[in-house]
Amino acid sequence: MLGDREIERFVGNWRLIPTSGGVFEVIVNGELLFSKRALSRHAEPGEIKTLILKKLIQVQLDRKIKPDRPPLKP
Repeated sequence: MLGDREIERFVGNWRLIPTSGGVFEVIVNGELLFSKRALSRHAEPGEIKTLILKKLIQVQLDRKIKPDRPPLKP
């Protein structure tokens, strides 16, 4: 997912923060999108990418960004 061109053009940088105890959380712009701890389960294949794309679409709409390419699709 880190090399996905559709997402890459909207993200300036990525940061992975190692933790212990099986914690896995995805936070975008301070908003928790997925928490293994809260849901008591692993992410399904493609689930994280879909959540990130939906968040980026919302950011686009909120900022009224006109993309230079077709809009993102979740």
